[in-house]
Amino acid sequence: MKVFKKFSLLLILAAAMMFAAACGTDTEEDNADNTAGDSGNDAGGETADLEGSVVIDGSGTVYPFMAEMAINYMTEQEGVSVEVSRAGTSAGFKKFLVKDGTDFNDASRKIKDEEAATAEELGIEVQELKVALDGLTFVINKENDWATDLTEQEIKDIFLASSGVEKWSDVRPGFPDEPIVTMGPNENHGTYEFFFESILDEQDLVEGVNLQQEYSTLVDMVSKDKNAIAFFGYGYYVNNTDKLTAVKIDFGNGPVEPTLETIGEGEDFAYSNFTRPVFTYLNVNMAKEKPQVLDYAIYTMENAQDVAAKTGFAPLPDEEIQATLDTLNALK
Repeated sequence: MKVFKKFSLLLILAAAMMFAAACGTDTEEDNADNTAGDSGNDAGGETADLEGSVVIDGSGTVYPFMAEMAINYMTEQEGVSVEVSRAGTSAGFKKFLVKDGTDFNDASRKIKDEEAATAEELGIEVQELKVALDGLTFVINKENDWATDLTEQEIKDIFLASSGVEKWSDVRPGFPDEPIVTMGPNENHGTYEFFFESILDEQDLVEGVNLQQEYSTLVDMVSKDKNAIAFFGYGYYVNNTDKLTAVKIDFGNGPVEPTLETIGEGEDFAYSNFTRPVFTYLNVNMAKEKPQVLDYAIYTMENAQDVAAKTGFAPLPDEEIQATLDTLNALK
């Protein structure tokens, strides 16, 4: 068992290092398993020795946050094995909303009405845990020196089928007379759904847009194509600044670069138009049956701000964290 645990720890550390270097390979089979020491999340502040497993799947965007959280947790709870996978938000919900499904589903969008209805039909009580804020980031090739800042409408026109924009010169006079190569995550990902539903108002994407399952593939493709533009979460950009340039977006008051200081909710944050919350969803039934699942949920919220900042997310304010902790502690 000890040999297995050490091997699992190496696997999750390797996965986290791969993300930091190149954002990993975002497939359904990318798992993060590990184990370790003592956690202090019980009501009295005393450590409690737990054992068993915690199984998490879902968002590729949230994966770096949750993989880091798992590493930290499992250095405190030696008897608990945590597995973190990244099938994508929607694909993850299909694994979560079934009998004996996953304990958590990470999501880069809110649960949909039909998914909530499925949970109700199955008798699964679901608790939404908002863990951080992400900025939808548009990236271009390092050699692209013309589209370093674009207006919000120009971004939409580049990706909208109805706009008629096909070449960079269609965006602005003076831009190259070259075809725009549009890219993004596929329909398995909440990032795609957020962009399609909230930014494009469910209007059709431009014909020929290259949609990928793996974020690392998008990073590689944009880095090799001068005319490419893609979108994904800020964390995947911030770990690839040597390969990509983030487009500054003009929302009406001048170009704004996505950063941890500009990403946020409300008028005080300049990048708020392209900011979204990210979540993990807890199966409350599992949390009531398995103490380690509830313990992990509480640990996640207690450490969400620190882990968010380390993995390319804007932290939530104290009052939001505390409100969620109050809800989780009430489940004990």
